[in-house]
Amino acid sequence: MNKAFKRISLLRGYIWNIGYRPALGSVEKRKLGIFNFLNIIGLFAGIFIPVAGIISHPYRLPSTIWAAGCWPAVVSTAVLLLNRAQKHELAKLLYFTLYPVGTALVYALGIDPGIEFFFVVYAVLSVFFLRNIYHIIFSFTLSVTCFLLVYHHSHIFLNALAMIFVFFCLLLIRKENLRYQEQSRDRNWQLRRSNLKILRQKADITGKAALLEEQTQQLTELNSLKNKLFSVIAHDLKAPLYAVRNLFRNLLRYDAPGDEIKRLVPEVINELTYTTGLMENLLQWAKSQMQAEAVRPQLLDIAGIAREVLQLLRLQADAKKIYIDSKIEHPIFVYADKDMVNLVLRNLLSNAIKFTPMEGCIYLDAKELRSCIEVSVQDTGTGISQEGLQRLMAHNYYSTRGTGGEAGTGLGLMLCKEFLSRNGGQMNIQSEPGKGSIFSFTLPKGGEVPD
Repeated sequence: MNKAFKRISLLRGYIWNIGYRPALGSVEKRKLGIFNFLNIIGLFAGIFIPVAGIISHPYRLPSTIWAAGCWPAVVSTAVLLLNRAQKHELAKLLYFTLYPVGTALVYALGIDPGIEFFFVVYAVLSVFFLRNIYHIIFSFTLSVTCFLLVYHHSHIFLNALAMIFVFFCLLLIRKENLRYQEQSRDRNWQLRRSNLKILRQKADITGKAALLEEQTQQLTELNSLKNKLFSVIAHDLKAPLYAVRNLFRNLLRYDAPGDEIKRLVPEVINELTYTTGLMENLLQWAKSQMQAEAVRPQLLDIAGIAREVLQLLRLQADAKKIYIDSKIEHPIFVYADKDMVNLVLRNLLSNAIKFTPMEGCIYLDAKELRSCIEVSVQDTGTGISQEGLQRLMAHNYYSTRGTGGEAGTGLGLMLCKEFLSRNGGQMNIQSEPGKGSIFSFTLPKGGEVPD
């Protein structure tokens, strides 16, 4: 039973969609489906009537009767074929021309099948199905004319007036229906536009809210970082200033001997070196926050910058008797901001000196990769734990005291990551506790502008 219903449903769907194309609207699609079913009925009627005639009057019916009986099947078949070829208007015009003419011929042959009401049906259906107003007028006029020619009645004039009145009423209904459909389409279109506008506004508001939330979070983090930095700076600046003050106070009050002064000077120098680095990093950080896009890339020789930085940090390394081996012997060019690259290399070398014990070694190298230049700073220092590595790679600052008790804020490494990012590079850290560390960074090759 289920299979039978399924087959019937498939057959109904096939008939309904004969000649359908996506360009047709929903209303026209329904009209096409109904029109197809009308022709299927006509097709079966054109088959059933002759078969019934053969059964009831074999060999006794004239040829005209057979022609009249088969006429609906011929017309409906032609209409369905035209629909299948997507010639819908021609199929409808053929239907509303041949059916009234065929019915009129049946009456003209002296046969009265009692289907004169079909003339009215054809006229009414032509108004419903046809789209071209001239085709409607032609089909309606043809049906009415055929009716008046074959239907002999004393009130023929009144019948004609009545059919003309029905025709105009149907035209008014059709016009009103089309206007209603057009207004519905306009309302639906306006509703869709309104919904689309609301969705866009909602998406825009959501995007702005997300951006505002992100900016709020960034400002909160920046404000928190600022508070922590100022707290650390306020504390760490006291020590070197007090050391200098105490040194000169002792010189002034107690006339300290030269040996004692020499004993105090290295500690003061160490404190002042830290303070100088802290102030430089602090000023660079403040500058980077005020001029977020102030990056001036140019062609740079890493070998030249390495020599400048090594000269600057020579005394700091000599104080701990650390050997620095630079393997950058030939010019290697990158495309980046000079001041930012100088700060990055200076901070990494300064950190390497800070965490390398007395008489340790630091190796500076640069090599050309496929799409960038990689610069590395390797030390034989204390190394970093896994937890420390995770904190270093986070966006917050992290610092511990060096092998000589050197203090730090972690601001320098944070600046290094930010400046490298702005110049199209990135940092990589490899380290194990007790086995030293390798800090490496990449920069675009000379002549290549970073994205």
